[in-house]
Amino acid sequence: MELPIAPVGRIIKNAGAQRISKGAKETLAKLLQDNALEIAKDAVRLAKHSGRKTVMKRDVDSAVNDIYYTYHFHD
Repeated sequence: MELPIAPVGRIIKNAGAQRISKGAKETLAKLLQDNALEIAKDAVRLAKHSGRKTVMKRDVDSAVNDIYYTYHFHD
């Protein structure tokens, strides 16, 4: 799975950059991709735990909250 580089470049531009190197776009794309994969895996786990095959918005929201909590508040 690979995120397209152009939208990642637009994200960086929207953050205020005038120019962006290819390496910067690729690095951010990889980071976003890795984080998205972890969130998706956690969302799938939550859906299965609830006895569902369908991943719902609430599963993704919960997965994001779990990861945010772990990153910011866990030792």
